[in-house]
Order: sequence, then structure tokens, then C-alpha cells
Amino acid sequence: MYSRGPVIVMELPETLNHAEGEKFVSELQPLLEVHRPRIVLDCSQIRHMDSAGIETLLYCMQEAMKRDGDMKLASVSPESATIMELMRVDRLFEVFETADEAVRSFQAVASPDVPQSLPWYSPGLGLGDLKIAS
Repeated sequence: MYSRGPVIVMELPETLNHAEGEKFVSELQPLLEVHRPRIVLDCSQIRHMDSAGIETLLYCMQEAMKRDGDMKLASVSPESATIMELMRVDRLFEVFETADEAVRSFQAVASPDVPQSLPWYSPGLGLGDLKIAS
């Protein structure tokens, strides 16, 4: 595990099954319990992953999102990607080629300040205008 600013990068074990998943979650749990956790899971070491491993990934993402955070995957092997696709969860995860790319993706682009003096609705339109338009 290492951090890059507010983002934590965790390396997954070589085998991600039920037993290894439980050990991994127990290590990661304190990091998931902070407000707005930002976590990158480095999948580069995974050689075998089964459905329990997928459940581990889903659990971690769910816990991060409960606290208004996010979790992203990096360096997913073609074999792991195939398992995720077969289980129909591949679209649930943001996947990046490297952990560095995943970390950089957390750095949001600052939105321009919009003056709040203007209302979000148009006060000039009323029910009569809607009847005319139809």
C-alpha cells in the first residue's frame, strides 16, 4: 500500500478468492471507513480470480461509494478482464492501464465559477406561454 496525496493505492494478492478476499478486505476496511475514500486497486499481481474475488471488488467499491468516495482498478490482466466480462461486472468499474493513470483520474477538473445572481429558471415564462407553445 502507498498513497499519492489523498489517493490510496493497494496491490491485490496473486490469488483473489474467498479466503484471500477476506484477508484483503480486513486490511482495506479502515481505509474504506474514512469520508470520501479514494482508492486504486492495483491488479497487476493477480494470476487467478474467481467469483468470490469479483464479490470482493464489488464490496470494496460499494463501501467506498457509501461514504461518497470511489474506487478504480489498474493493470487488469486480460484473463481477469474476461472473468469480469463473463460475470457482467466489467462496466461497473473504471479500469486504467496503470496505477498512476488511475490516481491522476481522481484529480477533478475545477469547474468555472458560475454567478449565482441569475435564477436557474426563467421567470418570464408562465402557464399561458406553455399553452401558446403547444
